[in-house]
Amino acid sequence: MILSPQGRIEHVAGAVDDGETVWLITETAEGLATFLDRMRFMLRVEVADVTAEWAALGEAVRAPAAEGEPVTWVDPWPGIVEGGTTYAADPSAHPGVERAWRLVIVPRSTLDAQIDERLEAGWTLAGTWAAEAERIAAYRPRAVYEVDATTLPHELDWLRTAVHLHKGCYRGQETVAKVHNVGRPPRRLTLLHLDGSAHTLPERGATVTLGEGDDAKEVGHITSVARHHEYGPIALAVLKRSTDPAATLAVPSDGGVLAASQEPHRERRRLLGGPPTQARAHHEGPAHGQGMRRGRRRHARLTLVTHRRRAPGYR
Repeated sequence: MILSPQGRIEHVAGAVDDGETVWLITETAEGLATFLDRMRFMLRVEVADVTAEWAALGEAVRAPAAEGEPVTWVDPWPGIVEGGTTYAADPSAHPGVERAWRLVIVPRSTLDAQIDERLEAGWTLAGTWAAEAERIAAYRPRAVYEVDATTLPHELDWLRTAVHLHKGCYRGQETVAKVHNVGRPPRRLTLLHLDGSAHTLPERGATVTLGEGDDAKEVGHITSVARHHEYGPIALAVLKRSTDPAATLAVPSDGGVLAASQEPHRERRRLLGGPPTQARAHHEGPAHGQGMRRGRRRHARLTLVTHRRRAPGYR
């Protein structure tokens, strides 16, 4: 994660080192590549956007790449990595503990063949809407949706996996430490269960209000929304921290105003276990990755690939 000097989120990437290249998987490859080019202090470091040459296949698997498999990034969410933390009362319990997800980096020229190979092996093809619904149900923030110009990592619970509280120095560290040690972030990411009787969904960016009529007050906005196969219409919203967690909120849609109830972090699924022996699902989308080639001794090259989802996917 790259922060501004004020501690605001600028770029997010998943990183994996294959021994020769550090691949940085992101949805803002161009901007991140520009930033990293400016930060180069070694003449032997190279940065390259390889979105056109490489793709990332999304799989509902928590296991890292086996011997002989392509470079793979495993999403650590919602685990708490070394140096991370959370505001949750029970750090071991999280709604996203059963969501397994990884990205397998493959040459774009072999993308169709990789998909066919998985179909022949018994994988089930699913849509990206299903993958998004699982992400939302797991409270998993996505930079292009949940992050705005003022977002602090604390607000999205991203201190779990993307910020190290005991290392320095890095841009934004003073703000990160101050908010964590002295106070609380001004906003929080919340899962909303939406009234499904209108059969419509709100748009991303829709205002979330508390109260009725002239007493209604804006308390946040919708960042992601989907229909989940089990929970029905759900959404992620960034709300003011002072908003009563038990309050029923309102969200506008084409079908009228929808009632929205908040779901605080609680264990609604089993706790995080080991890697599944069989993948239940697989989702495909063109890669959004960046990678840095870092030679073991003297040479380094940074390569970037952005993620642009296609309609079909695997689960």
